Amino acid sequence: MSHDNMAFSDPPTQLEMDPTDYGSRKSEQYNLEIEPVYHQSTPPYGANDSSYQEKKLPLSTVFVIQDGLKPPKDDDYLPHQNREVEHPTTNCETLLHLLKGSLGTGILAMPLAFYHAGYAVGVVGTILIGLVCTYCIHLLIKAEYELCKRRRIPSLNYPETAEAALEAGPGFFSAVAPYAGHVVNIFLLIYQLGTCCVYVVFVATNIQAVMDQYVGEIDVRIYMLILLLPLILINWVRNLKLLAPFSTLANILTLVGFGITIYYLFDTVPELGDKSPIGSVQNMPLFFGTVLFALEAIGVILPLENNMKTPKSFGGPVGVLNKAMFVIILLYVGIGFLGYMRFGSEVAGSITLNLPKDEILAQSVKIMLAVAIFITHGLQCYVAVDITWNQYLAPRAEKFEHQLLLEYGVRTFLVLLTFSLAVAIPDLELFISLFGALCLSALGIAFPAIIDMAVFWDERSGCGFWVMLLKNLFLVLFAVLGLVTGSYISLKEIVHKFS
Repeated sequence: MSHDNMAFSDPPTQLEMDPTDYGSRKSEQYNLEIEPVYHQSTPPYGANDSSYQEKKLPLSTVFVIQDGLKPPKDDDYLPHQNREVEHPTTNCETLLHLLKGSLGTGILAMPLAFYHAGYAVGVVGTILIGLVCTYCIHLLIKAEYELCKRRRIPSLNYPETAEAALEAGPGFFSAVAPYAGHVVNIFLLIYQLGTCCVYVVFVATNIQAVMDQYVGEIDVRIYMLILLLPLILINWVRNLKLLAPFSTLANILTLVGFGITIYYLFDTVPELGDKSPIGSVQNMPLFFGTVLFALEAIGVILPLENNMKTPKSFGGPVGVLNKAMFVIILLYVGIGFLGYMRFGSEVAGSITLNLPKDEILAQSVKIMLAVAIFITHGLQCYVAVDITWNQYLAPRAEKFEHQLLLEYGVRTFLVLLTFSLAVAIPDLELFISLFGALCLSALGIAFPAIIDMAVFWDERSGCGFWVMLLKNLFLVLFAVLGLVTGSYISLKEIVHKFS
């Protein structure tokens, strides 16, 4: 986002200025008449062509300068009060959406994560990582709101927030600002495609676990091949409204499946005797990546907050975010601990694979969750399509005669890409750990810390500045360490297992 050019005319002088320039002009005396200049906003991730209506949002402001008064301060503009949301969500609905976004295949891998870390380190580590992730989400929300106030616009998505933040920062930040949004998009795209790979493996392995019991052993890749055409067809759906009934079905199946799984975890009394409180040091990065993949729903945070009826309720000590993360962390610690206690060293990449193979109820869980995750694949891949097609390829293909055909080609290619990776490496555990460490270390921890530094670089001074700087540098280093070690160990295990 480049700063607007300034143009002057005879008195009274007309000045078009970027709203971020307010701070440097507070000492000057102006009498201002404000005329908003508008731009077309882009649809957020998940918006579809039929439901999205272009809205005009103020990007910059034209001032008619006279003597006597100051320009309006940033505090005079409240982004929350200027958002026009067609169907705003209540606090309860936002809480449920956030819980749904965080409760997926990741929670079913938590027992294996506890096996890698040990039950004591698992409990403490999951809580600490959860607290760090929650804190970094608060940093991102606070920075986005501050940037919206400065620019006098209602909302920003994640890539726009990153670009605007670095543009407002000191020289070494502003120099790379034009690339910040693209970097965030790349990590979001890799994460979404990685999640789709996890879903393909999850669905195929759970179907295989049931069919092996009643039909006979068949390679998991055969089941993936059977799933390929249905996956392509569900990802050809361009309007998410058509998937809404299926999404509701997926939510019901997931809830029932989790309930039955928890029943089996409480079926026997846990024993600590053969369980280790502290796992192997070399497996700690696998634990870190798995927990990050499971906990983080960073891609939906800003869209959820931007579409709330009362967005001020999202943050705060007892806000929607903290309530949701408290429940999420509690569930993850509980499932991870109980699953490890129940199955010990035999725990699988998904706890559903450890459920009794000779009981219909246990087998039904695998089918229910396989169907639910299959449906969710279409929703997850929709974000990848939105980034790839709507933001990058479609604007460059405006003159192409068969745009719709090209879009279907892009959708098919993305499905084939995730399918090919899943067939090449059909290991649920290693996929989850790899994409958690690679993408969510950056998206969930490092980028929010960098954005916070850039936005408030000139706002803090003295001791407060150094506290902010050291705190954010620690978060960045922690994230980079997790990204490098987690990705390296995961890739090393993949090479060792499939070479």
